[in-house]
Formats: sequence, C-alpha cells, structure tokens
Amino acid sequence: MKGRGGSWMTTYVQHLHFPVVLWLLSTEGEANRGYEGASCHACLHPVFTRTDVHRIWFERSPPEAYHSLLVGRAEVAGAASETPETPFLGLEDSDGVIAGGRLQYGAAFMDRAPRLRVIARTGIGYDNVDLVEATARRIVVCNVPDGPTRSTAEHTMTLLLALAKDVKRIERRLAQGQRQDYFQTHRGIEVHGRILGLVGLGRIGRQVARLAGAMGMSVLGYDPYLQADTVAGMGVTAVSSLETLLRQSDFVSLHLPLTPETRYLLNAERLRQMKPGSYLLNCARGGLVDETALIKALDSGPLQGAGLDVFEQEPPPPNHPLLNRDDVIATPHIAAATDAAKRALWTSALTQTLQLLNNELPPHVVNPEAWRRDDEES
Repeated sequence: MKGRGGSWMTTYVQHLHFPVVLWLLSTEGEANRGYEGASCHACLHPVFTRTDVHRIWFERSPPEAYHSLLVGRAEVAGAASETPETPFLGLEDSDGVIAGGRLQYGAAFMDRAPRLRVIARTGIGYDNVDLVEATARRIVVCNVPDGPTRSTAEHTMTLLLALAKDVKRIERRLAQGQRQDYFQTHRGIEVHGRILGLVGLGRIGRQVARLAGAMGMSVLGYDPYLQADTVAGMGVTAVSSLETLLRQSDFVSLHLPLTPETRYLLNAERLRQMKPGSYLLNCARGGLVDETALIKALDSGPLQGAGLDVFEQEPPPPNHPLLNRDDVIATPHIAAATDAAKRALWTSALTQTLQLLNNELPPHVVNPEAWRRDDEES
C-alpha cells in the first residue's frame, strides 16, 4: 500500500514528545540509499522520520503504556488535552483520530483533517461523530463495543444498591454529626424480589440482567429490536411497551444509544408513568432524560431517587440542580473508567486504527459503506 507521506524528512530530538520511529544516519552513503537529509553530526543530532509512518491525533493524550503499540507503525500528531489553547494542533496532517466523548466530530472537525481516514472511539457510543459526513469523506468510524461492558454494568449495580440502601443520605447525616437512632430511622430496602426494568438489551443491558438476577431481582426488558424468545433466553421477561415497563418496575435502567429518536425518551409524560417510589438509573447518555422533568419527578413524585453517571452537559456545572441532593447519586461519566476497561478501550481503538491505516478492515466498523481498500480506488 502506498503511504500518504511522500518523502523522508528531518526532525530533531528536542522537538519530540512521543515515541516515533527514528533512523539515525551516520554516512552520506546511507542518505543516498533512499533517504534525504544531511548526515548525523554530533553537534546537531538530527534524526530521520518517515513521513509515510502514519500520524494519529488524540482527544486525550495516550497513556505511556500504549506508546509501544505505535512504535514502527505510527506517531502521535497531537493531543487536544495537551494543548487546550490550540486543541487541534497537529490534526491537519493526521491520518487517524482516537476520539473521546467530549468533542464533536462533525464537518467542521473533518474539514481540518484532509488526510483523515479513520476515527476510532474509545467507547461504545458514537453519537458525537457525524456518520453522514464521515461516510461522505470515506472516513471509517470504529467503536469498542465490548470494552466498557462489564465495568458499566457493575457501576449500574453500584448506583442501584447505593440508592436502595440510601447510602448518600445516611453518610451525610453521619458526617454532619447528627445524633439519632440510625438503625431505627434508616430506610434502606432489599433488592431481592424487586423488579428491575431494562430499557435496551445490548451488551451492557444483558450484563446488568445477569448481575441483577444473581441478586434475586426479577428483570423486565424492553427492546423493540429483539424477539420475545431471544429476551427470554437471557433470563429476562420481555414487555411489549416502554409504558408497561415503567409502570411495573421498582428500578428502571437505561442502556440504549442517543439518537434523534431516543433523545428525551424519558420526558415528563413518561416519568409520570413510573411506579411510585421507584428509582431511575442512567449510565448510557444524558440526553435520554429530560433533566428538568426529572427534577420535578424527584420533587413531586413518583420517583424516590436517581443514579446518574451521565448528564446532558458534561461535566455538569457545580450548581446543577441534580447535584447535592440526597436522593441523587451522581458520578462524572466514569462507569467505564476502571483499569481493565480503559486497557480494553485504548488497545482496541489503537489496534483498529492501525488496521485501517494498514489497509485492513477493523472488526467494529459502524459505517462499513465508507470502507474501500486503497487498491480499489478508481
């Protein structure tokens, strides 16, 4: 495959911030055998970097542990987190992008990167990537569907249990030095025998169902893309409508992507349909819930509490009305931020980017119509 770089170029050691592949030339004879540039001299110590080594731009600076994946194959073009005043530095000559969840990857972003061939998300969701624009430019978009599964499911259950045991309220009272009969006044509940309703039964939803089932919970599931017998095979009872699930569940947990169709899926009307004294869990996307309506449902019913790892604006401002409430447990979109999950996310995103740049089809392409091998170009 012919690279996009062109010739060789000279750069200098003192300009390097990330591992790159270096060729040190000690004689002019070596330079004449396919290299350009002067010989290495002790006073300058120039190094030679192939411009056909692929360049990858990162939203977050890659942890040092993963630099070894790039050696001999790619170099870091830049990282928005390292240059916040000029976040797109290096993007203009990048072949690939490792995308987080904070920036928007639309037409304006892609216009900055005329060489761009692949955007790899370090996560399962890709609602911040404009697939139409990417496909029109033949930019392949990849995600990591398996990486966050177990960690996000465990975090969902963590929020569920913390709400059930009223952990935040009792911890705050203890810290305030309130002297009372905590055993007598505490109002935690057992989850065994309670009903958990899952909206969306993809990888994460299924893992939550397994964990909840192991704790003796009954699990309902609503997923219009799955047949009832498929859902039953997961140990989940399928319901025919979202409204039915909302009315019957003690806990409702969201596990679906954010799309124009699912934005504000839980609006004021649907929140009013929830079972009195129930709890809402959202470790998916903040835009699935109308936050103003959620506050009202917490203040006036029917909700008893909410566990939120995601917000419409991230991070939420410190004065956000859903923060600093005893009936809301909030975390800053870190459900998948365990060591194991981050390792899987980084490794898969980088590997798939390098596969694409090596003219190989990665396993988790979300816009396959954008894929075309270089040797298939007309």
